[in-house]
Amino acid sequence: MTTDERGITPGRHLDPRLIDPRRLARRTVGRRQWRRGGTWHTLGEDGTVPEQRRCTADVVVDCAVYADGARVASLPPREALAEARKHTGGFAWIGLHEPEAEHLTEIAEVFGLHPLAVEDAVTAHQRPKLERYGDSLFMVVKTIVFVEHEKLTATSEVVDTGELMIFLGADFVVVVRHGSAPGLTRVRHALESSPEMLAHGPSAVLHAIVDQVVDDYLDVADEVELDVDDLEADVFSASHGDDAERIYQLKRELIEFKRAVHPMARPLQRLSEEPDRLIGSEVARYLRDVADHLTHVRERLVGYGELVDGLLAANLSQLAVQQNVDMRRISAGAAILAVPTMIAGFYGMNFDHMPELRWSFGYPLMMGVMATLSFLCYRAFHRYGWL
Repeated sequence: MTTDERGITPGRHLDPRLIDPRRLARRTVGRRQWRRGGTWHTLGEDGTVPEQRRCTADVVVDCAVYADGARVASLPPREALAEARKHTGGFAWIGLHEPEAEHLTEIAEVFGLHPLAVEDAVTAHQRPKLERYGDSLFMVVKTIVFVEHEKLTATSEVVDTGELMIFLGADFVVVVRHGSAPGLTRVRHALESSPEMLAHGPSAVLHAIVDQVVDDYLDVADEVELDVDDLEADVFSASHGDDAERIYQLKRELIEFKRAVHPMARPLQRLSEEPDRLIGSEVARYLRDVADHLTHVRERLVGYGELVDGLLAANLSQLAVQQNVDMRRISAGAAILAVPTMIAGFYGMNFDHMPELRWSFGYPLMMGVMATLSFLCYRAFHRYGWL
């Protein structure tokens, strides 16, 4: 059972004497009301707080109308689309954050979105793709966020993925954001400060979003490269240990990175090379530049993958060599100890007639023989590099 920011737990009976009077500033006949997120909610007949449900307005991050390269108005989705159609070349741009099925269904009714695309946008966990539904396009883009960490460990999370679902029509752009995908406020502001680009319509918004996502790929690739360099230095350092788990963890994170980046090549190629009236030739040229940046990221990831594979092989080889060196040292030590052990074993047989058994200098002589033979064995093993 969770508690909201004001200390009220949904579904729990409230004692009116324990409730902050400021929360009960308004009363109705026989019922109390409390406020959450700027909205007044009425307590049930049994004094319980109803479970909070988000309305469509709660999942709308921003909804604006654009015409002639400028922002015209900020309106609710239905009014925004109607206003956009009053302007020549106008369009509505709406951003949603993790909407539920009923919220996106409401938006779909307004903008005429295809049910299959809506289903994909609700369930998320889609691979990057581009699909056409009638007069609209549906594009899925994977975002990558670098997870800060001081040093790579066997359990370090290096990258985190999110998703952007983009519905593109002749007079609208609907963007659905899921997971750790960063907000698009800076993209919106950057595009609003470039009226020439914004005048190209919804396709300019698509380009700006995809361009920002690919730029983030490049930034994350730079951070991952630092991890690869640090790991490489550790593997080949004089005091290296068993780094296999760290290497394997980085390899897994790189695979997750590749799963987000590599499938995007085909959708970008289609947008930049195949003619489409929703994109236009001018925006297609900009998208080709984005595709070139994506190719650069893909090549870097391939290089990182090969380098990490090499580090894993080198680490395993180093472990095998180290084990061989240890076995040589253990074997040499055992051979050195075998000489005095053998001599001591002879004199431990307790026979009456043994060489120098009754001689006063027999004990020092045998100790000297043991030391001399052990030293000679040590010199021999040291010369051959076993010690």
